[in-house]
Amino acid sequence: MARIGFLGLGIMGRAMAANLLKAGFEVTVWNRSAAKCVPLVAQGAAQAATPREVVEACDFTIAILADPAAARETVFAADGVLAGMSAGKGYIDMSTVDDATAREIAGAIASKGGRFLEAPVSGTKKPAEDGTLVILAAGDQSLYDEAGPAFDKLGKKRVFLGDVGQGARMKLVVNMIMGSMMVALSEGLALGLKGNLDGAKILEVIEAGAMACPMFKGKGPMLLNDDASTSFPLKHMQKDLRLALALSEELGQSLQAASAANEVFKRANIAGHGDDDIAAVYRVVR
Repeated sequence: MARIGFLGLGIMGRAMAANLLKAGFEVTVWNRSAAKCVPLVAQGAAQAATPREVVEACDFTIAILADPAAARETVFAADGVLAGMSAGKGYIDMSTVDDATAREIAGAIASKGGRFLEAPVSGTKKPAEDGTLVILAAGDQSLYDEAGPAFDKLGKKRVFLGDVGQGARMKLVVNMIMGSMMVALSEGLALGLKGNLDGAKILEVIEAGAMACPMFKGKGPMLLNDDASTSFPLKHMQKDLRLALALSEELGQSLQAASAANEVFKRANIAGHGDDDIAAVYRVVR
C-alpha cells in the first residue's frame, strides 16, 4: 500500500487521516499545532516535524488546509512541501482554494518533477468521519489513479474534472449554492416563526416536498434548537462565498443571490460566530 502523508489535522483532516489508518495505510502526519497529531500517533501514524519531512517520507502527500494563504505557506515555506518534493512524488491539495492558487501550486510542484492533483471535497465533519465525502479532482491523471484506493476510503464518490483549476471551481460552485441555501432556510424559518407557525412543521413540510435535501434535514433542527456545534466553520463558508464572488468577477457572471448570502455570512462572522457552525448564520437573520 502507498505511504501517504497528511498535512492539516483540523475538523476534516483528523477524521480523514484516521480513516486512512483504519484502512491499513502507512500514514505520516503533520500539523502546525503539533498536539493535534497525538491522537493519530496513538492510532499508528508517524509524526513529522515539518511538511518537508512528510513529503520526503511518503509516495504522495495529502493536504487539507484552511484557506489559500495556508495552502501557499505550507508549500512555499523554507521547510515546506516544495523543499521535500522530487521526481515522481505526488502532492494532493484537498483544501478549498481559488483556481489561481491551485495553478500556482501545481506549477511549483511540476518544477521539481512532482505530480499535482487538486481534490477539494464536498462534505463536512460527519461525512469526513463516515468516509462519505465527494472528491472533486483535477490535474495529474496518474496521481488520481494511484490515489484511488485512498480516495475510496475517504469518500463515497470521486470525479475527475480535467485540468488543474476545475476542481477548485467546482468546489466554489457547490459551496456558493450551499451558503445561499442556508440563508434561505434561515430566513424562511425566521419568517414562519414570527408568523406563529410551528418550526418543526415547517421542516416537516420542506422534507415532504421538492426542496427536501440532506442539508435542510440536518441543519434545520440545529437552527430551531440554536445549536451551532461546529462541523463546518462559518468563517470558512464566508471565505468560500468570497472566492466564488471573485471568480464571478473574473468570468463576468452576475451572482445576486450569492452576493446577498455573502453579506449575511459576513455579518455573522463580524458578530463573532466565525468559529461556530454555518447554522449560526440564523442568529443574525432572526
